[in-house]
Amino acid sequence: MNIQQQRQYIRRQIRKTRANLTALQQQQAEHRITAQALDVIEAYQAKNIALYLAFDGEISTQLLIKALWQQDKKVFLPVLHPFAKHHLLFLRYLPGTPMVQNHFGIWEPKLNVQHVLPLNELDMLFTPLVAFDKQGNRLGMGGGFYDRTLQNWQQKSFLPIGLAHSCQQVEALPIEHWDVPLFDILVG
Repeated sequence: MNIQQQRQYIRRQIRKTRANLTALQQQQAEHRITAQALDVIEAYQAKNIALYLAFDGEISTQLLIKALWQQDKKVFLPVLHPFAKHHLLFLRYLPGTPMVQNHFGIWEPKLNVQHVLPLNELDMLFTPLVAFDKQGNRLGMGGGFYDRTLQNWQQKSFLPIGLAHSCQQVEALPIEHWDVPLFDILVG
């Protein structure tokens, strides 16, 4: 198998494993991740935090989002860039934000350029992932959206942190030149 085939195989296997998690396991993982994430956010005094809305069995961020709102932190969600293919914009997300489903079926804030935050103004970016390894490498869904976002993250001043279930860890991922290791991965 070449690297692409290995990566596709891992995606299929881990997504299948993740899909078999019970509702209780998902809920417990969300509680553990929320506590860990709040500790990291406090430790780094992050104010502008990018998250995602769970899709396809990913760790839910709903509790974390609500906790951040209560702490008066600014929450941002990814939106598919309308002109730059495979790129993301991050828009402010508040309780009343109008939402739409993108062409992947993922909910995102309705595009309003007044609510876009430049990447260099983010403090922390929590990413979904399909699989990860001990070296901090992440394997996403394959579209490269987060790979492009994370390029040169050290120069953009934000910390990229993955959120995952323990069943998503593999020994070592087959990596490509565009893969960017994360600053940290919190495991529920």
